[in-house]
Amino acid sequence: MRLPTWIRQHLAAVRALLVLTVITGVIYPLAVWAVALIPGLHDRAEGSMIKGADGKVVGSRLIGQAFTDKDGNPLKQYVQSRPSNAGTGYDPTSTAASNLGPEDIVDTLPKNPAKKADEITAKTARDSLLTQVCSRSRAVGELEGVSGARPFCTPGGVGAVLSVIGPRDRSGHVTRPTRVVSVNEQCGVVTKPFLATYKGVAVECAKAGADYSAGEIVPIRGTAPATPQVPADAVTASGSGLDPHISPAYARLQAARVAKARGITEAQVLSAIKDNEDGRTLGFIGEPRVNVLQLNVELDKKYPFRG
Repeated sequence: MRLPTWIRQHLAAVRALLVLTVITGVIYPLAVWAVALIPGLHDRAEGSMIKGADGKVVGSRLIGQAFTDKDGNPLKQYVQSRPSNAGTGYDPTSTAASNLGPEDIVDTLPKNPAKKADEITAKTARDSLLTQVCSRSRAVGELEGVSGARPFCTPGGVGAVLSVIGPRDRSGHVTRPTRVVSVNEQCGVVTKPFLATYKGVAVECAKAGADYSAGEIVPIRGTAPATPQVPADAVTASGSGLDPHISPAYARLQAARVAKARGITEAQVLSAIKDNEDGRTLGFIGEPRVNVLQLNVELDKKYPFRG
């Protein structure tokens, strides 16, 4: 007896469901699991975990981490990672970039947080991308004992940016300013602006809450070298916030500090850096890089910190 069409269609659907369940729910997972057991792939399938000097897992070579104390201060015996905007820093559950671009150069200054009326404004205060780069460069320079100077940064570690106020010419530029304000240097925080005068006009510090957008925003390059001593990856976060690598240049910059903290020679640290340096992928993609966690684990194994 021929079954009704609707029953035959349902039976065909059930058969298809059973076949696809076996293929995608049993055969495919077993095949993936079997491939993951192949020598050379098993470690990656397990998360590329790395064991420390004591044999315990300390992290993954694929995800960066910070090497700081509970207060966020760099541990001098370790090579430091690049900055991270993932959560409070290297949070795998909050991977993200800052989404700030090169035109983000003016800070939002806080008002006096001691006054209740200013508490909301204090919480909304924000450093521009330029000031973040400048402050990081200054901090790295101080940590490593080198100059942290960068173009368009003040010696105090904020963006060197002026609001030049006055009538504008046909091209929109202020050629004869009546007032000049260093918009990222707050009165009371700095004793005097990084620049004394601009086009014959005395430069003022900025007052929190004041609006200087009517002026022409002019970044000042300053006298810093075109190639700063502090590399770019030391002052910029990665797109994911979880980059486990730094440039060989940034790793070598830290060698003297790490060697001193561990009581070894700088040459020994440089050798460990070389051991953990990878070249360009396929010989032409990306840049040479050093895995920070792998490097620090090797240092711990070979030259334990005695502090």
